[in-house]
Amino acid sequence: MNPPIDSRQLYAFLILARTGSFTQTARELFLTQSAVSHSIKSLETDMGCRLFDRVGKTVMLTQAGEQLLPHGERILKEMDQARSGMGTLKNWGFHRLRVGAPAAFSDHLLPGVILKLREEHPRTLPALELTDGTDPLAFLEERRVDLVLALAGKPDERFSPSPVFQEDLVFAVLPTHPWSRLSAAPLDEIGPQPLILPGRNTPGWRLIDEHFRADQIAINPAFETASVPAALALARGGAGVALVPSWSITSDCGLIAVIPGRRRLRRQWVLVHWRGRRLNLMETAFVDLCRQLGEQLVARARREKRNDE
Repeated sequence: MNPPIDSRQLYAFLILARTGSFTQTARELFLTQSAVSHSIKSLETDMGCRLFDRVGKTVMLTQAGEQLLPHGERILKEMDQARSGMGTLKNWGFHRLRVGAPAAFSDHLLPGVILKLREEHPRTLPALELTDGTDPLAFLEERRVDLVLALAGKPDERFSPSPVFQEDLVFAVLPTHPWSRLSAAPLDEIGPQPLILPGRNTPGWRLIDEHFRADQIAINPAFETASVPAALALARGGAGVALVPSWSITSDCGLIAVIPGRRRLRRQWVLVHWRGRRLNLMETAFVDLCRQLGEQLVARARREKRNDE
């Protein structure tokens, strides 16, 4: 493999291409003309071709030089961006926050967490990746994120999970639906219902499927969506019965929460990171805020359920 292009030689090449003058290039680089000439000659030797034609006191790009020019400009631009990004991170108080999470929480929990975090720690650089349709741990393996919000699953020695909160999944039905007067949906009526479910490509599908299979119920979704607002909108429109987190059914949403069968369908959310990796200040604050706001969402849902009863 050929060695990388020398960045100083590339920089001299770009300035010479712009100025067309060794004298001006030397002045801008605070070098002698002979040093600039030597740098360009070394670059041409490295590239194996002539990059400039010397015409009197001026120089012009050859065809090879014209081909190298846009690549050189892009390389140095990316190097400047890398330096700028590193400079930002080195500023006192600045911390990067890269999080992966399913769409349901990008609609509800995470905006509140991010806004609260920015309010308390304004020097943050947040980035959010949606993990729907992909194993959330793959985002950690690929180094795309540093934290991932996921459902508790089988232990993996590579990762360390931090519990955030538990939530109940419930059926959301219209007030005119026969189930609206019941606390739990009758088992023999669940299968025939047009169900609006999170979908087979979402993290919670296996848990949902096992819940209904335990009662020998074959579920046949009429709609599949990872978006909680979309599921609620479909239920309000009469398209079916939506299975959603209990905290998403508020007093003004026009829907009523019903337990999906004879047992509660409960799931545990965790924030996962590489085992042995110390969380920075922003990540620790993010975990704490997710836990606090998540518990508040669940507690609010329970209060509203008691009030309805």
